Amino acid sequence: MDCPAIVCVDSIIIDDIVLPDGVTHMGVLGGGVTHAAAGVAVWGERPGIVAYVGRDLPGSIRTRLARDFDVQGVIALDAPQARAWQVFEWDGRRTEIFRVDVLDPFLDDPPPGQIPAAYEAARGLHLLRPADDVAGWRARFPDAAILWEPTQQFMVEGRLPQFRAALPLVDVVSPNSLEAGLVYGLDDPADLVRAMLDDGARVVALRLGADGSLLGGADQPGLIRLPAIPVAQLVDQTGAGNAYCGGFLAGWLAAGGDLLAAACCGGVSASFTIEVTGVLDPSTVRPAERERRRAWLAGRATILSA
Repeated sequence: MDCPAIVCVDSIIIDDIVLPDGVTHMGVLGGGVTHAAAGVAVWGERPGIVAYVGRDLPGSIRTRLARDFDVQGVIALDAPQARAWQVFEWDGRRTEIFRVDVLDPFLDDPPPGQIPAAYEAARGLHLLRPADDVAGWRARFPDAAILWEPTQQFMVEGRLPQFRAALPLVDVVSPNSLEAGLVYGLDDPADLVRAMLDDGARVVALRLGADGSLLGGADQPGLIRLPAIPVAQLVDQTGAGNAYCGGFLAGWLAAGGDLLAAACCGGVSASFTIEVTGVLDPSTVRPAERERRRAWLAGRATILSA
């Protein structure tokens, strides 16, 4: 079977969303792997997914996954599908409450040894895993460009040694600024990017939420600051960071490792994601609007001194 150019690794979650005004959206496709894969698909790719699903995954979700993504790496477990309440507050805070007893396999697996052989020739890997898992995935994908998005559960105080050990193994690391700040004990985004570069990162794409992103490369003379793309209506911020990472990786491969081009693709993918509830439907993205947003963002890049 054909190998997708990009493979995304994480979990598939069914979300039951509760908004601050009491409106609910039940049974919504979620999970980091699907948001990231949708961010890739914005740019015309059909990425592969590596994830476990439960025996009761709704048929409509299975159909949706197979329509938009390569699902050779989706593996069925004899357990209830991972499902969670996503409760939003007026200030944007989100509380995640899982609704199943068996959860760890969905969040921690599959291991690298369970990926389909057809995926081994992928050019890019989006990896949403803790630091201890990075070496195993690098060994399985020795020639791929790996974008590592550290998991929220890993990015806490006291994890700096493990984080540092993983940095030289990946091509791009993309934490969000709040989580990176917990690991490093730093607040300033520029200080965080420089600290990661000093610790062996090749490329850093630090996600700043509503403030956009800050980029740095080991061979880059300065840091690149990009704003977030304004949208007419912010509907759901869930998965925007994952989509940014997926779009960044797609842009990175398409542009031959150009940092600004990759970050613009990431920002565009994130902007479409926050306009919908749940995982973005890539087929709804109009190419003309996609290119308009990319051009808008590229024109607003600023360079900070090294």
